[in-house]
Amino acid sequence: MDILSIFLVVGGLVLFETVSSIDNAVINAEVLSTMSQRARRWFLIWGMLIAVFVVRGVLPFLIVFLTVPELGPIGAITATFSSDPKVVEAINKSAPMLLVGGGTFLLFLFFHWLFLEEKNLGLKGEKFFFKQGVWFYAVVSVLLSIIVWFALKDNPLIAFGAVIGSTAFFITHGFKENAKEAEEKLLSGNSAQSDLSKIFYLEVIDATFSIDGVLGAFAFTFSIPLILLGNGLGAVVVRQLTIGNIERIKRYVFLKNGAMYSILALGTIMVLEGFHWHIPEWLSPIVTVIIIAYFFLKSQKTDLNNVVTIGE
Repeated sequence: MDILSIFLVVGGLVLFETVSSIDNAVINAEVLSTMSQRARRWFLIWGMLIAVFVVRGVLPFLIVFLTVPELGPIGAITATFSSDPKVVEAINKSAPMLLVGGGTFLLFLFFHWLFLEEKNLGLKGEKFFFKQGVWFYAVVSVLLSIIVWFALKDNPLIAFGAVIGSTAFFITHGFKENAKEAEEKLLSGNSAQSDLSKIFYLEVIDATFSIDGVLGAFAFTFSIPLILLGNGLGAVVVRQLTIGNIERIKRYVFLKNGAMYSILALGTIMVLEGFHWHIPEWLSPIVTVIIIAYFFLKSQKTDLNNVVTIGE
């Protein structure tokens, strides 16, 4: 990989991680406002280290280990920096399972947002799909069936990857739903929870959100060092947004739309790659930049008084 490709991949990862974690930054800022100064400082310093070096640092290696278990825990780490042909062959052989699993997870994530989640209407058709919310489970079930059907003709492990991806979505979705209820209690003013419990809550939320970014990162590259660098820098940016002017970020009302359409594009690319389609390595970062730039500019040009929100 040449220098230009490295910069392109890392830049795309940073942008994707930042925009896909905007919700996380908003939650952090709102909960931190209810905590003592000492607790805020602890979270912003040590929480950063946990977010970057533990959660986003361990997850990629864990995913590689679960995808290629014959490498072993230590082997999954050393394989990242290894040029051993046998190791490279083992990772490449298992890559389709990871790509289809991660792609399925991202596609489910997009359709859940499109059909069921509160959103600012950024494109025509979003209101229509939201009104058909009851069809979300039918759509993702049919989608999973189609992916598994074609995967079984290729490799049963790819089909298993798709099932794992859908399972991971519903598990993390459950965590997010419980976290949303917990957030409402924390911000209601009626919660007697300590700063320690709030810090624990924020760390759990951060870990849950990081799964989206780490899985999406494999659409950009299989180079774990680049994933660590891009996602790590993205996590730093999110923390800066948390302690900066979060209200200004909220004014870019369509950034979430951009993040979700990026997730649709990356999920599609991952599934196609998993089925052995050749996708140029530059496509994921370029598509991500174009989509997010479009919704960023759209946010700038939009009068906030004319923004239509559904699902409130």
